[in-house]
Amino acid sequence: MARVQLDLPSQFAFSTEIPLQVNDINFAGHLGNDKLIALLQEARARFLASLGLDPSGMKVFGAGLIIADSAVVYKSEAFYGETLRFEVAATEFNQYGCDIVYRVNDKASSREIARAKTGMVFFDYQSRRVRPVPEDFLALVRDGSVMV
Repeated sequence: MARVQLDLPSQFAFSTEIPLQVNDINFAGHLGNDKLIALLQEARARFLASLGLDPSGMKVFGAGLIIADSAVVYKSEAFYGETLRFEVAATEFNQYGCDIVYRVNDKASSREIARAKTGMVFFDYQSRRVRPVPEDFLALVRDGSVMV
């Protein structure tokens, strides 16, 4: 079986820490895959907020950000009480969007928990169509050394 491979940048422009709560843990006693997806969304919201943007992604220079695809590669388990460090960067820009990539580690041990990416596209909710990446967004991530 072919495995998903995610290449990550050597540097990330943003990081945030999120402690695991009891409701993040599944019946097997570790972080549930559905909960990791929700935590990635929280990390992405914090990333957008760090840029002075709407953390929901609904109002980013006149457009919304929607997920076109996602991928997760699990590296090790995470457990209740651990604090996870999410490193986040915008990469692989194209006409309509970019990838947001994540590296997730346990804060205390630096053990890698997961790698992930969400393919994001800009969307015009009035016309219900994708739209080009706003130039202001490109300028923001370039000027703020956010894009890697």
